Amino acid sequence: MKLPVAHETWFVPDPESFGLDWAFAGQTATLALLAAAVAVTLGVRVLARWFGGVDIPFLARLAPWMPFAMRMHLAVSLLGLLSLGFYLSPAMDLHANLPGVLLGAVMVIVAFGMVTGWHARAAAALLVLAGPIGVLEFGFSAVIQRVDMLGPALFVLLAGPGRWSADHERGAEVEPDGAALEHAVWALRIAVGGALVVVAFAEKLANPELALAFLEQQPSFNVARDVGLEITSLQFIRLAGAIEVLFGLLLISGALPQAVVVIAGIPFNATLYFLGEVELMGHLPIYGTMLVLLVLGSDPRLRQRVSRLAPGRPTFTPSPARAAPA
Repeated sequence: MKLPVAHETWFVPDPESFGLDWAFAGQTATLALLAAAVAVTLGVRVLARWFGGVDIPFLARLAPWMPFAMRMHLAVSLLGLLSLGFYLSPAMDLHANLPGVLLGAVMVIVAFGMVTGWHARAAAALLVLAGPIGVLEFGFSAVIQRVDMLGPALFVLLAGPGRWSADHERGAEVEPDGAALEHAVWALRIAVGGALVVVAFAEKLANPELALAFLEQQPSFNVARDVGLEITSLQFIRLAGAIEVLFGLLLISGALPQAVVVIAGIPFNATLYFLGEVELMGHLPIYGTMLVLLVLGSDPRLRQRVSRLAPGRPTFTPSPARAAPA
C-alpha cells in the first residue's frame, strides 16, 4: 500500500489557510497508533543489540565517497528547486524582487560549494544559516518543515567534503575518520528524522483538512480502497501520519539502518510516480540520507558508530593545515 509521505504543503494551493487541529491528533485511535510507533522503535532498538545488520562488501567500499554523494544530492536539489522557482522547498516560492534574488543567490553559492567541494564547510554553514534567513521571508512554519535539509548540511559541515573535492585535492581537508562520521551521521539522523515527525503532524495528524484537500487532488494516493480495504480518508491519513512518525523515530534511534532505509524507501520512491520532478527535487536530501545510512550501515567497521543513539564528544575532522604535529 503506497502511503502519502509527500509534502501536502508542496501541492495544495494556499496551505496556510488550513489551521492546525490538534483534536484529531489527540483522538484515541491516533494516540494508539503513535504509541505503537514508539513501541516498534523501542523494539527495533532492543533487537539491534543482538543483530546490528548485514555486511555488504560492495556497498561498504563506497563509504569513502559518501561525503561526495551527499554534496551532489544537495547541489542537485538546490539547483533543481531554484530552476522551479522555489527556495529550499516547493512550499517557498521565490519572487522577482530583491529578496527573491538574494535568496536565490544563497542557493547558488551553496550549490557551487557542494559541486566543487571548494570551501565546502563554509557552504554547508551557509546552508545552515539559509533556514533562519528564510524565516524572514517565509515564516517559521515553512522553514521548520524543511529541517531535513539541515541534516545533510550538518553532515558536510562535520565530516568535511571528502574525496573528489577541491578542498581535498588542494590539501585543505582530509578524509573523515570514524569519529567524524559518527557525529556527522548522528546530526543527519536527528535532523531528517525530526523533520519527518514534524511534517507528520503539520501536514497530517494535526492538520487533517490539509491532508484531505491533498487526497481530493490526488485520489490515487488512497490505494487502500482499490485493493478492497474499507478505510476512510481520515483513517488513511491517521495511518499514514503514524507511519511517517515511525520512520522518523527509527531514523533518530539509529537502529538497523539498512532495514529502516529499505523499508522507508518504498513509499518515498513510490510518490515520484504520482508527483514527478517537484517531489524528486524536494526529497533528494532525504534520498541522500538514505544512501549514506545504507552504505555506512553495510560497513562492519562503521555500523556500530552510525547506529549509536548518542555520539561521544563532538569533533571536526582536522585539515592538514590545522592538524597537530606528530
